[in-house]
Amino acid sequence: MFTIGIDDPHAMAAGAQEAALLPHLKIKLDAHEHIERQEAIRAARPDATLIVDVNQGWNIAELKEYLPYLKRLDVAMIEQPLARGAEEDLAGLVSPIPLGADESLQHSGEFLDIAKYYDVVNIKLDKCGGLTEAMKIVRLARERGKRLMVGCMVASSYSMAPAFVVAQACEFVDIDGPLLLKADVPGGLAYSAKGIVQAPTSAFWG
Repeated sequence: MFTIGIDDPHAMAAGAQEAALLPHLKIKLDAHEHIERQEAIRAARPDATLIVDVNQGWNIAELKEYLPYLKRLDVAMIEQPLARGAEEDLAGLVSPIPLGADESLQHSGEFLDIAKYYDVVNIKLDKCGGLTEAMKIVRLARERGKRLMVGCMVASSYSMAPAFVVAQACEFVDIDGPLLLKADVPGGLAYSAKGIVQAPTSAFWG
């Protein structure tokens, strides 16, 4: 996934067009102009797989209101629509779009209490504490039929390399952190123009 940051609808659509060769886009949204932004991006990229990341920006009433619009726009997943701590508001909701937990599920100890409200679990090594804990979440999710995503912060390939390992178990892969830097570390992950990520060489791992 290549991330399109929050901006006005025209600028976000232009960013999606600039990423024309990348088939999977992650759209950052907040509580403003969300439908306008998403409609502009979909018009610019009718071919792309889109997920939206709300970063805890909606309440349950807003989520229910926006779901039909996002379904019409063929959004593949909604990441963290509600605030951490509001998970019980999702109880009984039958969403036509898979919902993903990010901030709501920070480590394996929260899995049983939180994952029942979500279809997808987003694993970030910065959030959960490292590769061992990440793989524990992978195991828990697989045992309970949850779909998996690996995410990242803005960081170099030193952070993306272990996330690349987690990515082998994931349906949604968001490890584009080095692309948002002025320069990555030498010998890091290689990103093709079409969004394929290649692992670093063995020398990179030390």
